[in-house]
Amino acid sequence: MRRSLVLVATLLLVAACSDDAATSATSTTAAPTSTSTTEPLAEGTLDSVSLDVEEIAELDEPIALAVRPGGTDLYVAEKAGRIRLIKVTEDPVTEEITRQLQTTPLLDLSDEVVNEGERGLLGMAFSSDGRKLYLDLTREPDSATVVLEYELGDRPTIDAKSRRELLVVEQPFPNHNGGHLAVGPDGYLYIGLGDGGSGGDPEGNGQDRSTLLGSILRIDPESSDDERRYAIPDGNPFVDEGAARPEIWLYGVRNPWRFSFDRATGDLWVADVGQNEYEEINRLPAADGFDAGRGANLGWNEMEATHPFQGGENPDGGVLPLFEYGREDGCSVSGGYVYRGEAIPGLDGTYLYADLCSAGIRGLQLDQGQVIDSRTWDLPVQQLYSFGQDDEGELYLLSGNGQVLLLTAG
Repeated sequence: MRRSLVLVATLLLVAACSDDAATSATSTTAAPTSTSTTEPLAEGTLDSVSLDVEEIAELDEPIALAVRPGGTDLYVAEKAGRIRLIKVTEDPVTEEITRQLQTTPLLDLSDEVVNEGERGLLGMAFSSDGRKLYLDLTREPDSATVVLEYELGDRPTIDAKSRRELLVVEQPFPNHNGGHLAVGPDGYLYIGLGDGGSGGDPEGNGQDRSTLLGSILRIDPESSDDERRYAIPDGNPFVDEGAARPEIWLYGVRNPWRFSFDRATGDLWVADVGQNEYEEINRLPAADGFDAGRGANLGWNEMEATHPFQGGENPDGGVLPLFEYGREDGCSVSGGYVYRGEAIPGLDGTYLYADLCSAGIRGLQLDQGQVIDSRTWDLPVQQLYSFGQDDEGELYLLSGNGQVLLLTAG
C-alpha cells in the first residue's frame, strides 16, 4: 500500500470532515413523515447477513467507479485525474469471471487537475444510453469546479477531441467541492456541490438559492438553450422564482459526499458531511411518478442533521435526515447505494454506507420508510472514499489506500 500518514491527512479530502473536533452519541432520527414500528423485522435482519470483500485491482486513489449501461467493464476515476479500465470477461464454459486492470489509462487529465486535499477528479457518470461520459473535476489554475462531457465509441475508448465543457462553478475556498455525479431514472444529470468551503458556511450558500453552491443540480446535457450549454429540465422546482438558479433540484447541503438513486424505487439517498458533531443520511422518496427530493431544503447551515447549528432553526418545510450519527462513530460520511444485486440476497433493500475515519461498512434497513435495523460489518476496508455499482446491482468499494474491492457474501 502506498500512502500512510500523508494519506490520512489528504483524506480529510474527500468528504470534508468537520472543521472542529467534537464528540456526541449516536442516534437515529426519522423524517417527520415516518410512521412505522421501530422493532426489527422478524426476518431478514442485518445480523443474519455475512459479508466479505474481494480485491480486484489496486490503483492510485480510486475515487469513483461507473459502468456503461448494458456493459460489464468497470471504469474507475483516480483522484489525480486519470480514467482507468478494468476489463471484465466471463468464460462461456466455466462461467468464471475475470477482472483485469488495463495498463494504459483511457484518459489522462492529470496535468489540468488540482489534486490537493478535497480537490481533484471527484465524480464520473455515464449517460443513460452509454454514449456520453461526464466528469467533475477541480481545474488548474483557478480551482473552479468543472463538469465535462466526452463521447464514447462502441469499444471502451474515450474520444478526447469530443470534449465539451458543460458547467463551471467558481469555488471560494479549497474544501467542500462536492463533486459527485449521477444520472437519475429520468435520464438527467445530477451534480452535487458543497457550500463553498471554509467552516460554518460563512457566505450562507446553503440557504441561498441564487448560487449553485450548497445544492444538488439537475440539468439536461443532451439539449441547450440560449444561455447555457445544457437545458433546464421540465419540473425543476425554482425555474420561475426570481433570482433562484433554475438548475437547483434541492439545496441546504454542506458537502453531499455521494448520493444515489435506488434502482428499484427511484428514491434519492444523500449523505451529507457534518460540521462539528453529526453526520447525516437523507432519504428522499420518489412519489407520484418522479419526485425524489424536488425542491427539498435539507437545512444547512441552519441545521446540522436534526440539531440547530449556531442558533439556527429548521427552515419552514425543511427535511430532516432519516439517520444521523455522532463523532463517537466517525468523522465524515461516505454515502453508498441501496443493494439490489443477486449475490447477497439477504442484503436486498439495505442502504450501505461508510465513514472515512472508521473501518468496515455500515447498513441501514428500513420498513415503511423508517430505520428498523442498523449495523456495521467489520471488513478489512479502511479510508473508504466511495462505493460503485455495476449494471447488475453489485457493489464495489474504493479505498484511499488504492484498493478496488468487490462486495461479496461472507
